[in-house]
Amino acid sequence: MAKRSGRDEQFNYAAELRVLNERGPEKLYFLWGPEDYLREQYLIQLKKKCLPEGEDGFSYKRMDGPALDLLRFKEALDAMPFLTERTFIELRDVDLNRLPEAEAFVKLLTDIPDYCTVVLVQSAQFEPDGRLRTIKSLRAEGRELKFTQQSQGMLTDWIVRRFAAAGKGIELAAAQRLIFISGDLMSRLIPEIEKIAAYAKDDKVTQADVEAVADHLPEAVVFEMTELIAQKKNNSALEVLSELLADKNNEPIMMLAVLGRQMRQLYAARLAIEKNLGTKYVTEVCAIKYDYIAAKLLTAAKGFTLPQLRRAVELCAETDYRMKSSGADAQELLKEAVLRIAAGETHAEG
Repeated sequence: MAKRSGRDEQFNYAAELRVLNERGPEKLYFLWGPEDYLREQYLIQLKKKCLPEGEDGFSYKRMDGPALDLLRFKEALDAMPFLTERTFIELRDVDLNRLPEAEAFVKLLTDIPDYCTVVLVQSAQFEPDGRLRTIKSLRAEGRELKFTQQSQGMLTDWIVRRFAAAGKGIELAAAQRLIFISGDLMSRLIPEIEKIAAYAKDDKVTQADVEAVADHLPEAVVFEMTELIAQKKNNSALEVLSELLADKNNEPIMMLAVLGRQMRQLYAARLAIEKNLGTKYVTEVCAIKYDYIAAKLLTAAKGFTLPQLRRAVELCAETDYRMKSSGADAQELLKEAVLRIAAGETHAEG
């Protein structure tokens, strides 16, 4: 059985490149996961190993999904290499969870020639259904690589290198701030780094530079809103909410989902404070990858009592139900929920 690389673990890009360089290419790869930048970088290196002279119409075949022409795939498998040692078949975005001829596809996967490498490349949104024989066969026959977001240290080092390539240094706090407000996916961070590097006047990028030009994810803005509520700066928190709702891309029901998740995390953080459970408890229970984000949660949680946060979680659930069932204005319902959280409500009215 071929080795799988961490369906439930953090992907180690450097380690997987070492495996590729030491052992050479295998016959079957299954590449998926949210970190699409690293996925494409790995694919480039894999192609170089299989096709050192570059892509051509004889030894390189690409087929795009969601459907898959099995006859064409079989013909590509049977084609011998021409002026190179291997053939390379790239199947991109094939809908593996709904293949109409799954059994025939599985049979082909078990009989890939030694001179051929087949790579199934899935989009960042794809999630394999592990109950299906297609997925089980891929995992049994091939090398499965799930490209996850990188660890705090690895991602920070990468950000530092990207800024250095643009002729800039960056403060650690600024790099952490960039991850917090723009997310931890490299493909999203690359354009932000380019913007910030072009904007920064000094050789060293600061938090102020990041704050000035980096795009803020709604999740980060909601976090900042709850921090303001924790600090009893309710008017400022409502101004942030108004700015969020002014952006027509931010649907109230989506914003409520983000707020609800934030309240649940704050509740866990407050519980950790009262029970002396520590930062590790917060990172594990809230599935947070970065210690400095857990630290921000713990700081914000100090501005609430446990009953207030328990009620805040309830309010978000109740508001979600009202949005989906009452026909009332969703924006007004969201504003009402935020106002009641800001007021420190601890129990249901009436």
